[in-house]
Amino acid sequence: MNPRLFRLQPYPFERLRRLVDGVAPNRALSPINLSIGEPKHPTPGLILDALSAAGASVANYPTTAGPPTLREAIAAWLIRRHGLSALDPATQVLPVLGSREALFSFAQTVVDGSRPGATVVVPNPFYQIYEGAALLAGAEPYCVNSVAERGYAHAWHEVPDAVWARAQLVYVCSPDNPTGRVTTADEWRLLFELSDRHGFVIAADECYSEVYFDEAKPPEGALAVAHKLGRTGYPRLVSFGSLSKRSNAPGLRSGYVAGDAALVKQFLLYRTYHGSAMSPAVAAASIAAWSDEAHVRDNRAAYAAKFAALQPRLASALPCAMPDAAFYLWAATPGDDAEFVRRLYAEQAVSVLPGSYFAREAHGANPGRRRIRIALVPSQDECAEAIDRIVAFVRAG
Repeated sequence: MNPRLFRLQPYPFERLRRLVDGVAPNRALSPINLSIGEPKHPTPGLILDALSAAGASVANYPTTAGPPTLREAIAAWLIRRHGLSALDPATQVLPVLGSREALFSFAQTVVDGSRPGATVVVPNPFYQIYEGAALLAGAEPYCVNSVAERGYAHAWHEVPDAVWARAQLVYVCSPDNPTGRVTTADEWRLLFELSDRHGFVIAADECYSEVYFDEAKPPEGALAVAHKLGRTGYPRLVSFGSLSKRSNAPGLRSGYVAGDAALVKQFLLYRTYHGSAMSPAVAAASIAAWSDEAHVRDNRAAYAAKFAALQPRLASALPCAMPDAAFYLWAATPGDDAEFVRRLYAEQAVSVLPGSYFAREAHGANPGRRRIRIALVPSQDECAEAIDRIVAFVRAG
């Protein structure tokens, strides 16, 4: 067996399952699950229709690079969405099977684990795929904490030069999971300057970029900032996006990688051997999704209504800031977060995730401790019922 496998930590949902194992939720209440960030809004008909219409295409092997029409649709969307002057579909865009698998496999492409002190810099709290990708690539993760006192900004400026010097890859999640914070242009500029100085690659995880609450203020992505700064060709930068959250199609497993053509070329080589070709039917459905914005605006409106109504309600009982984007509430608990989650499940039949499960002890603290992540993904009524139960639970002590 690959010995690096034994360094992987249990996934948060497995830890949650163990936490509540043997706990009987209140039988007088219907269970409500707000622990998993799986979109529950209906998948748009235009996507399902395109998927069905292309069903016969599964009789053919797909190409790893995907059909040119898909790459063109993704490039056109990125240009529209982020105000780019150009993006070459043939060399700077690659379809992937959802951002999760791509975020993992990208590290296997760019990290040289044989180099002394190979390091991957990750945010903390973080999406656990980053850590697993680093470890299995033969690198050590270095955590950069985000805390409420700094408005959940990651302390990139506090990372020692010695760490940057051995860093090969940096993961940035914006909008952030679990805090919902959007990385600022100044922060991107700092990371670009550090990348220029030390040569590391930046992987911008932007799978939540289309879930925000003000149509006039879409989150600015890494490619957009790089373009404004005149970083022609997006050196050492790739952006990852997905249809899972944007289009309520998590089962479609469809996303993209875009940016530095040299990195995209090597990633394509890796994926050719890895066997990561998208089904032609999924490609057809993806083209339909990337080419339509009406369903995305409707989706945002539904989330905006939920957050406008429910964030103040929860904040009346638990400290909980309104996020910039994404569909999570990152709330403080009065005591141990795991015990809070366990008791909440037992007494109110509501499932949420302990914040400490998203983070690691680093620099003397676990920045997820005494926090919970609440995914407002079910219907408004179900979310409202869950928040009311959480508030009642807190006030009952």
